[in-house]
Amino acid sequence: MVHFYYAGDSRMRCEDVSIVTLAQKIETPFYLYSRRTYRENFHEIDAAFGAQRHCICYALKANSNPDILRDFAAWGAGADVVSAGELQLALKAGIPASRIVFAGVGKRDDEILAGLQAGIRGFNVESDAELAVINDIARQQNCVAPVALRINPNIDIHGHPYISTGRQADKFGIELPRAQALLTEIKNISHVRLAGLHMHIGSQIVETASFASVGKVMAELAAQAIALGHRLDYLDLGGGLGVIYENALRLAPNTEPAAGLALSPAEVARLLMAPLKDFDSEILFEPGRALVASSSALITRVLYTKEAQGKKFVIVDAGMSDLIRPSLYQAHHQIAPVDLMPGKMQTYDVVGPICESGDFLGKDRMLPLMRRGDLLAVMTAGAYGFSLSSNYNARPRPAEVIVDGDEIHVSRPRQKLETIWEA
Repeated sequence: MVHFYYAGDSRMRCEDVSIVTLAQKIETPFYLYSRRTYRENFHEIDAAFGAQRHCICYALKANSNPDILRDFAAWGAGADVVSAGELQLALKAGIPASRIVFAGVGKRDDEILAGLQAGIRGFNVESDAELAVINDIARQQNCVAPVALRINPNIDIHGHPYISTGRQADKFGIELPRAQALLTEIKNISHVRLAGLHMHIGSQIVETASFASVGKVMAELAAQAIALGHRLDYLDLGGGLGVIYENALRLAPNTEPAAGLALSPAEVARLLMAPLKDFDSEILFEPGRALVASSSALITRVLYTKEAQGKKFVIVDAGMSDLIRPSLYQAHHQIAPVDLMPGKMQTYDVVGPICESGDFLGKDRMLPLMRRGDLLAVMTAGAYGFSLSSNYNARPRPAEVIVDGDEIHVSRPRQKLETIWEA
């Protein structure tokens, strides 16, 4: 559920906090998070797997804010990491190494060593070459590395090609026939142990059929592995549960909260688990976007308006260095005025200050007449927002603010220019 709404004064709230009042104290742009939203998202997805032995391994790539990580750790989450940096963040947040899986198609030697020394749950292996390197490093450390074969099942999620990871043309995973052969060959590799199987077919999945296919392929391969004598500690089903990027706001405080997820977690879990009901391996699920996207809005202020050749522009103080998804993926985020002003709606392109024609947050958006100083909220910005931000044009990264009821916590202040110079 989403806890951004318009109150009786037609001003937007995040939980019990007025965003207009907050923006008088905190320089825009800033990311504003509803702790209640990401807490409810976590518990809904966790509960979807019921009594089945499972672990929700949060995908840090979506948002690695330390306070959010500490919350997920306290609620029992594991972690899906793809770098030594994410591994350290997860450990420092209090996530036990035994609940951490290390993914990624290009693990460095020092990252593999860091995972071994930390004692992580397992490495999700993406190629024969990587498996050989893990074996060599484990031999040097006189240990046996737990690994899971990441399968590329050639399942098309029918989404943006940049976030599809389970087709034959994608760089991720091991083709199914080769993975089947490795089930036998891995027994003769001295310093690795097959601890599990892994599959992650992409992000922002909005079709239930994709999850049903994952469960079916996983069950077939797991049965083959067990028949060959492997003891599978876990079956990692990946993540990818999509979110709704439209209608991210309630129009009044007492109306039904907006639904942040595109699919029912209970239905997704049912489809994944139906073919796996006879296996006793722990089930891992790796949501990232689904946990945090709907919990945040990027709050930005209007600098100028202009018109050229009949096209109206709103120029704001947030740009592609703060939220690159619209420029990179042509992603759509709902953009709403923080103060819901009456009057005739106008069609605007909402653009940022970056010196690129591709710097925009939204095109052809219907908004009230915009004036200098007005506030806009770019909704559903909690995933791949701050984590993909940059210092392009030597601009500081925005602040991150977490609201819990009426409590306000500046989780990360706006970056100081001095830190850019020092870097």
